[in-house]
Amino acid sequence: MARIAGVDLPRNKRMEVALTYIFGIGRPAAKKILSEAQIDLGKKSDTLTEIEVAKIREIIDREMKVEGDLRRETSLNIKRLVDLGCYRGTRHRKSLPVHGQRTHSNARTRKGPAVAIAGKKSVKAMK
Repeated sequence: MARIAGVDLPRNKRMEVALTYIFGIGRPAAKKILSEAQIDLGKKSDTLTEIEVAKIREIIDREMKVEGDLRRETSLNIKRLVDLGCYRGTRHRKSLPVHGQRTHSNARTRKGPAVAIAGKKSVKAMK
């Protein structure tokens, strides 16, 4: 099993897909890495040689920010916005959508499960 950037690549997957298990690498980046390393996109992750793994690891280390470094940078960017107190920072602080989405009828993922207001009767109970 190949281990790249602290992530065990899944067994028996095409390399184009297996590389996307690393945080910060999507399909286009995976294709670019594999073409630069001269490895077939359809090659299974189980059949990689140590030399090919070393090539991929070297390309990722040289050109990309992945896993821990990328997560750290993202969290520092969010922390900076929150500390500044700008609009996006206050939206992050309140756990609300940041990019202008409506919250009246949607945004349940960000806001969490709906909570009934105590003391009010539901519409069904009134009928």
